[in-house]
Amino acid sequence: MKLGAPRKKSGWVMLQVLLLHLLVQSVHSQNSRNKLNITNPGQSIPGLAVQLRRVSNEKVVVDNGIIQVTFSSPQGLITGIKYNGIDNVLDDEIDDRGYWDVAWYEPEKALEIDKLEGTKFEIITQNEEQVEISFTRTWTISKRGSLVPLNVDKRYIIRTGVSGIYMYGILERLEGWPDVDMDQIRIVFKLNPKKFDFMAISDDRQRSMPSMADHDNAKILAYKEAVLLTNPKNPMFKGEVDDKYMYSMEDKDNNVHGWISSDPPVGFWMITPSDEFRLGGPIKQDLTSHAGPITLSMFTSTHYAGKEMRMDYRNGEPWKKVFGPVLAYLNSVSPKDSTLRLWKDAKRQMAEEVRSWPYDFVNSEDYPLSHQRGTIEGQFYIKDRYVSRLNIYGKFAFVGLAPCGEAGSWQTESKGYQFWTKADRRGRFIIENVRAGNYSLYAWGYGFIGDYKYEQNITITPGSQMNVGPIVYEPPRNGPTLWEIGVPDRTAGEFYIPDPYPTLMNKLYVNPLQDRFRQYGLWDRYADLYPQNDLVYTVGVSDYKRDWFFAHVTRNAGNNTYDSTTWQIIFNLENVNRVGLYTLRIALASAADSELQVRVNNPKSDHIFTTGLIGKDNAIARHGIHGLYRLCSINVFGDLLSVGDNTIYLTQSRSVGPFQGVMYDYIRLESPFTT
Repeated sequence: MKLGAPRKKSGWVMLQVLLLHLLVQSVHSQNSRNKLNITNPGQSIPGLAVQLRRVSNEKVVVDNGIIQVTFSSPQGLITGIKYNGIDNVLDDEIDDRGYWDVAWYEPEKALEIDKLEGTKFEIITQNEEQVEISFTRTWTISKRGSLVPLNVDKRYIIRTGVSGIYMYGILERLEGWPDVDMDQIRIVFKLNPKKFDFMAISDDRQRSMPSMADHDNAKILAYKEAVLLTNPKNPMFKGEVDDKYMYSMEDKDNNVHGWISSDPPVGFWMITPSDEFRLGGPIKQDLTSHAGPITLSMFTSTHYAGKEMRMDYRNGEPWKKVFGPVLAYLNSVSPKDSTLRLWKDAKRQMAEEVRSWPYDFVNSEDYPLSHQRGTIEGQFYIKDRYVSRLNIYGKFAFVGLAPCGEAGSWQTESKGYQFWTKADRRGRFIIENVRAGNYSLYAWGYGFIGDYKYEQNITITPGSQMNVGPIVYEPPRNGPTLWEIGVPDRTAGEFYIPDPYPTLMNKLYVNPLQDRFRQYGLWDRYADLYPQNDLVYTVGVSDYKRDWFFAHVTRNAGNNTYDSTTWQIIFNLENVNRVGLYTLRIALASAADSELQVRVNNPKSDHIFTTGLIGKDNAIARHGIHGLYRLCSINVFGDLLSVGDNTIYLTQSRSVGPFQGVMYDYIRLESPFTT
């Protein structure tokens, strides 16, 4: 057609038909892609604008054409998520479906659970690209004792083209408010049990799961969260042990986990794109998903640490912190496809979220954008002249910024933000997107004991780029190594982990060697292996992978009684410096209501060292291979030793129950200093 020529009606109709056909094809193609939600975070999908509807004074609905989310108003509870033909992916037979909660108490008072229900609803952002809504609550002294003393702002963001809900919270206490302890802050989703029955938390930790009804009808075992499935609806679970702590994970690995429904094939995933708002560093362990079906986003907890990690506020201390955003992500595949593709896609989406951090769409002055953050880099070395004359690259060491404190204080720090990375094989590190503030620079890693702290505090300002250059850590060392047991890696994973009782197994952990410690009842296997006499380890003869039990526990003596246990390390010295000072290094990976006493060459002598009562991390009972790290450096006077065979006696003296004990990370005896 020539420019300006009159259009024939039939040609115009054909053009309209063609344009309509192309539009339908485009939408169909985009919807097909979105079956696995193969979109970048926030990618726009034509014709799927985000809509907010105030259905009533008690209900708010946000819909982006992919998911439809219903909130109670002004409480801010998530009561419904409609997706891919499922009217509600949450359990609509209970009231508590999608919510925040805080476990808190005033000192010396009973534990309370506050679901942080709002009293005011507000629209923060509303346009075709996204809706951000807020549910707030302001604390007053009249609420003391009934509500946790916090101002609460729960935020939810629904974006065009994203089949999920971004969630974050701003919690604040003002100066002068009452003393309070907080043990746990989290988001909980209880999914539709008629749909979701397969759980995935990592590539090799995936399985069909028993139901909560199966748990309710099961036999409760020695530790209250563990049950023996005696009469499950699905007979394949009969005789198995299930316990939510069997599915715990270190925070550095806890980026995505969730559930799969097979009919229709839908996944529900919790994605955590950053650890900056978590506590306790990269290897802090916490819950993920577990029977229910339940999916959690754990922001803070005392799990695998105890009260040393609780958030305690005294003398009117003010505090404010942003938790999140995290993403509750949903995906789907064709019924003809394998549902395991949902897990693969969830990992892809997680990677996209990590790359997009910090998000540029969060509308809060308390959440700094990328240009408002800073960067620090450097190179980490180890100096140990008994290992090498030259400084050693701190390869694969963990290097992090955390609130100012002593060396190692980051692992119990619970109030501020932390930023960690892993150095490369030459010890080079870079930590990006750090919030402005004052920090200490910490480091630790595989193959050396103790904790490093940079001598000066680090101040990050918006847009700053800091290079600390080479930094050198000298681990504790007084002399050359005479002998050592284990590997300094802050876990007991290299030691002997027994087979579980055949009648108390979780089938998920029958084959993977790296997760054997997650089986139930391993503490009782010690008494089977050592019914009368305790463990004896002979340096140069014994093998710690075979002969050193992973946990120094009590011995079950029957009739609900337990005995303290004393382990022996036998070693030979060809000569002894009688006036010299030897050093025994004991690195503990865990401690639970225990006391470790050390004696030399006489089991009935006064101990030369005791830890006193330490530890509440419960890693033994909760199937962990570590809790909090402790390093004990013990002076051993040369006149206590002899030429020939010597024995160090390690006594765990507390013996009220089966879960008391310690896990060793590494033990080393150093001879006196030599030039």
